[in-house]
Amino acid sequence: MSVRLISRLHEHRRWVNQALLESVQMLSEEQCVQEFAIGQGSIWHSLLHLYGAEYVWLEALRGDENPRVPGDLEGEIPGNQKAEGAIQTVSDLKLKWVALEQRWMNYLERLTEEKLDEVIRKRSSSSGKGRVHQTSRRDVLLHVCTHAHYTASQVVNMLRQAGVTSLPDLMLITLARTQMAALADQG
Repeated sequence: MSVRLISRLHEHRRWVNQALLESVQMLSEEQCVQEFAIGQGSIWHSLLHLYGAEYVWLEALRGDENPRVPGDLEGEIPGNQKAEGAIQTVSDLKLKWVALEQRWMNYLERLTEEKLDEVIRKRSSSSGKGRVHQTSRRDVLLHVCTHAHYTASQVVNMLRQAGVTSLPDLMLITLARTQMAALADQG
């Protein structure tokens, strides 16, 4: 039962990510990088943070104790150049996120109840650099979803402040109702 619930939360996370990316595609570059006093400081940086967190945690779940996002050299290179392999555009982010989501789905399809209590080791990427933390697989999987929901809420708030009037409805109940309506239409 726990695996089904965790998989459902990750299904919702994927759906939310897609909705956020669709909303951002309508924005100008200036709106994407507009500074806000919430989240990671801009819509763009918040989306990169969200993608990066999901990438890093999947790698940790797969056994990498010190995972890094390709192209991440501890932030941008001085002079505003990006590290080689760094995500440069919304289109690039969308392509990489689609591939990451497929990897997440493959991972979750093989997840079993027995694996949920296994301990995951991950080196801290923020406070206490170098410290290795141990966390149950179950808690990591739940953290990825709650972190995504928290960050998505910040992005929606930034979208509102940027003047977007048609905000995405990211509630789990909206996903459930959309899926039920689609089933009813098929039947």
